[in-house]
Amino acid sequence: MLRSTTLFLRSLFFIIVILLVTPVWACICLLAAPLPYNRRYYVTSRWNVFAIWLAKVVCGIHYRFKGWENLPDAPVILMPKHQSAWETIFLLCMMPRPLVFVFKKELLYVPFFGWALGLLRMIPIDRSSGKNAFRQVVTQGKKRLADGQWIIMFPEGTRIAVGSKGQYKSGGSRLAIQTKALVVPIALNSGECWPKNTFIKQPGTITVSIGPSISPEGHTPDSLLQLVENWIESEMRVISPAAYAAK
Repeated sequence: MLRSTTLFLRSLFFIIVILLVTPVWACICLLAAPLPYNRRYYVTSRWNVFAIWLAKVVCGIHYRFKGWENLPDAPVILMPKHQSAWETIFLLCMMPRPLVFVFKKELLYVPFFGWALGLLRMIPIDRSSGKNAFRQVVTQGKKRLADGQWIIMFPEGTRIAVGSKGQYKSGGSRLAIQTKALVVPIALNSGECWPKNTFIKQPGTITVSIGPSISPEGHTPDSLLQLVENWIESEMRVISPAAYAAK
């Protein structure tokens, strides 16, 4: 009972601080709008750095990298496992190059957070546009990769519960083939500490395991996606064995 109360109070304190800091951060981001893009990205991503630090000191959520040396110095499309909001915060500020997220345009309308997001070179899409939406991703994706940024796309599309596997979608692999960018699969077990749709944050260490880069050359979207899925789901059983013990 005491532990549950402590976890609740820590989680509550974390949320309160984030809610207080976010409007201030958004105003700072607006003031930074005239800066060159890399500096503007740096200023914006300080919120992410703060949120990860706050989760560590308040909620006891630590992290470790595995396979960092697998990140190439080349155009890349990151394809991570998606269990939590944690990785969307973490990866944006921890990767060696600025990231470009592909997301539904409705997020731009979220007060403060969406406004700051709109200052970055992301790729907001209208999902109701169908094929036109993907053509937009390809057109803008080529520009972003040429500018030295990396694109990140979650192959499962949405957050998946710990120990489960979602339907892997071929958007990222199709984009890799169109742009000739390397694909880097990432396995992570963030849901064990920061479960989706759950208020309570659990202390622990999240492993972010980066797989070897995969060239799209000679692949179809489906064959490339299968390699990504195989690596991620195999690695999940290494970094999160208890979640898969009964499967």
